[in-house]
Amino acid sequence: MISPELLEKYGALKKAFDKNEIVFEEGNLPTYYYQIIAGEVKMSNYNDEGREFIQGIFYKEQSFGEPPLFLNQKYPANAIAVEECEVFMLSKSNFMKLLEENPAISLKIIENLAQRLYYKSVMAAEISTHEPEHRVLKLIDHGIAYFNFQKDKNGYLINFTRQQIGDLTGLRVETVIRAIKALEKKGELKIINRKVYR
Repeated sequence: MISPELLEKYGALKKAFDKNEIVFEEGNLPTYYYQIIAGEVKMSNYNDEGREFIQGIFYKEQSFGEPPLFLNQKYPANAIAVEECEVFMLSKSNFMKLLEENPAISLKIIENLAQRLYYKSVMAAEISTHEPEHRVLKLIDHGIAYFNFQKDKNGYLINFTRQQIGDLTGLRVETVIRAIKALEKKGELKIINRKVYR
């Protein structure tokens, strides 16, 4: 999103995180802008029964955790490395200075936040009113548009695990598996070597 050169010009540091390492914790106040160089990060929290709900999954060149940074509010979720990753960390004061001095970047950040807000609104409606198959398909279609899933001769490779689909849609993994099989029978999805394609 923001070029590495510009981030480094404003003093961003690179930090490596191991798989399952916490980038920031729910309840802490934000002090950095984060942008992924390589790898994958999820933002999630847990209910009283210990069930995880994934707020979002972020990939290379995507940023995460900005709303609390702008609002000076505590993080509503944990950010955890899904796999080994490297992340730019830019202090809040330098990030605000970067935005003030680069209005085109500010517009990109606003567009990105609007996209996420739109996704949350759509998914909130889907989770509260629709059947599992519909929820799964809506998430997959959003993933194709937003996460730039790769396309090959089989279609778009859906880069979510069954567990991640469940955690993103509020469904149990068993329900996700049944929904994917039903969608395959209807011709909406393909399953090739256990991988899901749209």
